[in-house]
Amino acid sequence: MSDAYDIARSLLFCLNAETAHHVSLRGLRLAEQSGVLPLLFPADEFMSPVEVMGLRFPNRVGLAAGLDKEGNTIDALGRLGFGFVEIGTITPRPQAGNPKPRLFRLIEHEAIINRMGFNNPGITAGVENVRRSKHFQGVIGFNIGKNKDTPNENAADDYLTCLKAAYPVADYIAVNLSSPNTPGLRDLQGEEASARLLERLKKEQAALEKEHGKRVPLLFKVAPDLDPPHVTALAKVFLDGGLDGLIATNTTLDRAPVAGHPRANEAGGLSGKPVTQRSTEIIRAFATEFGGKVPIIGVGGISSAEDAVDKIRAGASLVQIYSAFIYQGPRLVRECVRALDTLDL
Repeated sequence: MSDAYDIARSLLFCLNAETAHHVSLRGLRLAEQSGVLPLLFPADEFMSPVEVMGLRFPNRVGLAAGLDKEGNTIDALGRLGFGFVEIGTITPRPQAGNPKPRLFRLIEHEAIINRMGFNNPGITAGVENVRRSKHFQGVIGFNIGKNKDTPNENAADDYLTCLKAAYPVADYIAVNLSSPNTPGLRDLQGEEASARLLERLKKEQAALEKEHGKRVPLLFKVAPDLDPPHVTALAKVFLDGGLDGLIATNTTLDRAPVAGHPRANEAGGLSGKPVTQRSTEIIRAFATEFGGKVPIIGVGGISSAEDAVDKIRAGASLVQIYSAFIYQGPRLVRECVRALDTLDL
């Protein structure tokens, strides 16, 4: 399978990055619908269940938000071995995102720079896409954001709209307040702003739990570009506010790890290998502050089984991959699942 993916990748990398992305997802959906993927990837091969946030995950390895933005490829991606798939980011209203080109490969660094800008079909279509998934037995995360033209003072309204709509179909809901590609969004990571937002969302979560008879955990996703005092302040906000889980981390604005690359100065968030160490440091810092009270999903630069193990040892309960999956394919999922399945915790 690794040779087959290497061949496919060589062909896909002849296309611009965003075109290759759409071609890949379309191909995966066709392979799933035709019955090819179930033959290549038997489901029980990837089973090593773990319970986190009251949810049963078939294994500890998930797909980070950003790949399946529309939520229309869940079944196919699930066949590749992911224990959970996080879709989105989805906003209340459809939006086209930033002008193209907006997605760039830094191949020698096994990295990606993107400034997609929450291009998505809107919450109504996103929910319907999730409802159409039929075969995936893992956990579905729903990553939500605000529309670009919604001012920060009204951001909570956008998140509440998405929370209400996604609640019936999501296993957990992740609040994206750390993308660098929506102007001003990271301001919501301020201590006071995040506390206000969390309070409003937790109140709505409690009401929705009563309405639907199920509890859907609420998570926040933070940036890697946080200094120690900011981590300490946010950790207190999350503990005091009853956050159910944290996703650490999003993409970085730092270009030092790729300095000198022709694409280094492209605007957007950098992901992949250059983020590995910084992401792990942020995970460790939050885990120390949390003292085991808030579970962490570790994401950022996982390009090997060893990287996944490092994230868990730093304090994460689960991990997600994205950029390295583009470069290495499904074999990386299997390697990470096996390594974490045999890890002595």
